[in-house]
Amino acid sequence: MKYGQFCPIAKATEILGEKWTILIIRELLVGSRRFNELQRGLGDISPALLTSRLKSLEEQGMIVRRKLQGQKGFEYYPTEACEALLPVLIKLGEWGLCWARHTVLGPDIDVEFLMFYLERSIDPAKLIGDQSVIRFHFTDVEEQKNWWLLINGEKVDLCLKDPGKDVDVYFTCSIVTMHDVWMGDSTYKEAIKSGDLFVEGEPALTRNISSWLTPSLFADSPRTPAAHAA
Repeated sequence: MKYGQFCPIAKATEILGEKWTILIIRELLVGSRRFNELQRGLGDISPALLTSRLKSLEEQGMIVRRKLQGQKGFEYYPTEACEALLPVLIKLGEWGLCWARHTVLGPDIDVEFLMFYLERSIDPAKLIGDQSVIRFHFTDVEEQKNWWLLINGEKVDLCLKDPGKDVDVYFTCSIVTMHDVWMGDSTYKEAIKSGDLFVEGEPALTRNISSWLTPSLFADSPRTPAAHAA
């Protein structure tokens, strides 16, 4: 994709403007390193297109590919040029909160995508002991209502079936409610008080959920365009 202009915006867009490229960089900057991790965070992208975009980013000096020792496949690491985009992406996300939130529709709040983000928002160091189990029950899901996060040491795994272990914290709510409290549109206290969220479990964990289930990067970002602020 060439624009034939010396404008730095045009030159940056030649690298970043293809569909999925910005979201691939987002995933790399939040820690995804393997192909399947990138796919989980991206959802509908085809393996062939992801492979093509990764190859293009490597050619542009945005990522470095490293062979997995003793295994098939590769890991992908952001270069300094790629990491320099983090504040740009944060500003882009904050712009989206102010000016594009009206385009968020019901299907956009996908339970699998939400659970993927909750999985990597767990801070094992703030939990009690070496093992913990967190269960989420979504009242507005027809098929996969229950989801479990298993924390073992520093490792966090998402389970779709009951692992048969004692649960430390239970969440019961709609997908939208969990999205809203994690994103920062509401607080756990507000959601619990309104009856939209029920939380049960170890009091040492339920008293300060945000300490071990870290909020979205945009939890404290403004939601109202400055020009329209009251």
